[in-house]
Amino acid sequence: MTWLPGDFVHPLRVEIPDGDGHHLRPISGADAPLDYPAVMGSRERLWSIYGKAWGWPSATMSYEANQKDLERHAAEIDAHESFNYTVESEDGTALRGCVYIDPPEKDGADAEISWWVVDSEVGGRLERALDAFVPRWIGEQWPFERPRFVGRDLTWDEWLALPDR
Repeated sequence: MTWLPGDFVHPLRVEIPDGDGHHLRPISGADAPLDYPAVMGSRERLWSIYGKAWGWPSATMSYEANQKDLERHAAEIDAHESFNYTVESEDGTALRGCVYIDPPEKDGADAEISWWVVDSEVGGRLERALDAFVPRWIGEQWPFERPRFVGRDLTWDEWLALPDR
C-alpha cells in the first residue's frame, strides 16, 4: 500500500468548527516565532506525551533547532511524506497547537495522527473542538482506511509496544 494516492491534494487551510475562528494550515519555517514559544511554554506536558516516542521537545531545544525542524516538516509536506498543521488563531498571530498526520510506523494502520494544544487550551473549547473535529476531518477528507489516533485510540505506551512495520 502506498502512503497517499498520487493525485491527492492536501488541504491548505481548514476551519475548525466551534474553534473560535482557529484554523489549520501547513506549518513552515516562518512559523518559528510563534511555534517556539508555544512549544517551549508547554514543553513539560509535550515531553510527557511525545518524549518517549519522538524525543521531543528536548529541554535544550534552541530557536534555531526548532526552525530547522519546521523547515524539515515543510519539506515533508511538499513531498507528501508527512503533514504537520498548525492550529492557528483567526488573525494568524498565535499558534495554539499542531496536528500531525504521518505514515504508519507500527502495524495495523495506514496513517498515524496526533495533536496537541498549548497548556492554556488544555480542557478548553479549542481542545474539545479539535478532539471532535480531527477524526471526522481525517475520515472525510483524507484517503485513509485505517487511521490510528495515537494518544486517543491508544496510549503512546501502547503504540510503542506495537510491532514496527
